[in-house]
Amino acid sequence: MELSMLDAAGSAFIMMFDPWRMTMLFTGVILGLVLGILPGIGGLAGTALLLPFTFNMDPVAAMALLLGLGSTTATGDPIPAILFGVPGGAGSAATVLDGLPMAKRGEASRALSAAYMSSMMGGVFGAILMGISLPILRPIMLYIGSPELLSFAVLGISMVAVLSGNTPLRGLTVAGLGLLISMIGSDPQTGTLRWTLDTLYLWEGPPLVPIVLGLFALPELADLAIARTAIAGNMARTDRQGMWKGAKDCFDHIWLVLRCSWLGAALGAVPGIGGAVVDWLAYGHAMRTEKGASQTFGRGDVRGVIASESANNSREGGALVPTVAFGVPGSAGMAILMGAFMIHGLVPGPDMLSKHLDITYAMVWSVALANVVGAGLCYLFSEYFARLATLRYTLIMPATLGIIYIGAFQGARNWGDLWTLLIFGILGWTMKQMKFPRPPMVLGIVLGEVVERYLFISIQRYGITWFARPIVIGLFALALLGLVRPLVQDVKAHGGVKGMLSGFGAPRFAPQNLFSLFLMGVIAYMLFEASTWNFSAKIVPMIVGGLALFFCTASLLNEIFRLPEDQLELGLAGAAKKKVETKIHMDLESDTGHIPVNQIAVRAAVFFGWLLAFMGSMALIGLIPTVPLFVIIYMRIEGPERWTIVVPYAVLLTVFIWIVFDQLLTIPWPPTYLGGWVPALKGLVPSV
Repeated sequence: MELSMLDAAGSAFIMMFDPWRMTMLFTGVILGLVLGILPGIGGLAGTALLLPFTFNMDPVAAMALLLGLGSTTATGDPIPAILFGVPGGAGSAATVLDGLPMAKRGEASRALSAAYMSSMMGGVFGAILMGISLPILRPIMLYIGSPELLSFAVLGISMVAVLSGNTPLRGLTVAGLGLLISMIGSDPQTGTLRWTLDTLYLWEGPPLVPIVLGLFALPELADLAIARTAIAGNMARTDRQGMWKGAKDCFDHIWLVLRCSWLGAALGAVPGIGGAVVDWLAYGHAMRTEKGASQTFGRGDVRGVIASESANNSREGGALVPTVAFGVPGSAGMAILMGAFMIHGLVPGPDMLSKHLDITYAMVWSVALANVVGAGLCYLFSEYFARLATLRYTLIMPATLGIIYIGAFQGARNWGDLWTLLIFGILGWTMKQMKFPRPPMVLGIVLGEVVERYLFISIQRYGITWFARPIVIGLFALALLGLVRPLVQDVKAHGGVKGMLSGFGAPRFAPQNLFSLFLMGVIAYMLFEASTWNFSAKIVPMIVGGLALFFCTASLLNEIFRLPEDQLELGLAGAAKKKVETKIHMDLESDTGHIPVNQIAVRAAVFFGWLLAFMGSMALIGLIPTVPLFVIIYMRIEGPERWTIVVPYAVLLTVFIWIVFDQLLTIPWPPTYLGGWVPALKGLVPSV
């Protein structure tokens, strides 16, 4: 017998308050928060770990446990992002842009509170939207095919124009490089191996987790080590007053919360878009629509935190829609949840919207309640989290680096993950110093594979007729508008094309020009390699690479020949000058400007030298034995910290890693050359 929507929702609500089911929900929430706080681990590993424990549970309790974990991972993500500039997951990378500057000026509690409240509101909104839309959206979702999914991804890439900030040519260059990086691996059409460097690790392309941690986490830790200070010295506002203020900010900007929550839920329902890009799109939307955002975003504006986190949490409810209604998982976590469906005899599709509608709404309640409980727990301990930002860098660095290495290793569980982390860490730090925006690169890496895959499927299935589909036309038009609009605004602001082209003079060379030349060399090398491939395998890389090389060349010439800003303004008409809107640098700016350049270079080399030493020790004796050695040597040399702090720190961190990652998560550790205490993975390490 079928249930009406209201009857099913009421019945599910009563079912959820069974003591056993609430216990399972609380258990999932606590695990989700812990996994969210640990950088790079994410909810995927936790969901996979908990799946076998649901065999003997009833379906409602099983979904409460799994969704409790999945829904609150994103609530824990902003804690390391705000306090250390280390995104807990790829979905909280945009939170770093405003959260970390707020923490640095002593507003960690306010930023954390705004993140918790917006996460809770976004998660609840996503659950409500799912509950209302499931029966309504089914016919619409059945219409969406690969052309629509492609156009969604293209619309996402158009956000590069916003995320490039005041350096559009640099943004387009690194976005193009990100697209090329996303194409590394086996070509989906011909099987051609593209830029794999003759390594098996790159056959499926480099994983996203070590790339994101390298681009956003290591550069912030490097700057912390260079400055040799705490993240925040001012604790005046990291108290309950800051917590109240952060919560109030969310209600003051309630329409921003609702808009970004809707955006997150809608994009979460689109399979293949992924959580790593939702927060960037919401951040870009807020940049365009919020009053005065161009002046304050990226410098510690609480609205940036609110936009990112409300979208980040609402996507879980959106991702459940295609999973439940069509059996098409909206995310990797939802794919594992599908396994739980099979275990409990639930078949996604019409039955979930008719015979099992009460279980479907129990999932909706699980997501909503998990977000409320998760936010409450975060508020309970938030004051203590905020105080972490005042610890000396020698106390923060060892534990954070150890967890980052473990998180990066979750990419493909291969030594290549750790090299990817280091390479992108150096690249990310250099980009930050040279003021090349990093968000466009992440956007290109995330969406590049989606674009190429759906482009291939659309052409194969629909020929050229897919261009005429109404949704495709609308989304392509929005994407074109997004790309062209900033250029048109600049042209108008400078009094037309003639004004834009009038500010050139004698060439001037600067250190950042060398980095532009390096990027040109990398892109040119990739184009040269691609020129020998099969036509089908090289056509898209050649087009993207050619455009990236053009933008990089144009950017370099603009930097060399463009007059300094003060001279340029003197040549502008007064009226035009008033119209020029100041654009922000859409990335974190380094706060090591007070340190001499040669000292920055030496301290950066020392920091990355520590990373190499860490990896060298891991290669010899394994990760767990390396942790106490690294803690002791690093804290004694860099501090030096007292032995009474160093020894307990080393013991507690090692025991924590051993219990959580070795015993509970049973992670297969990186293979070692000496074997011994940490078993090597058969066949992955040459015999010594």
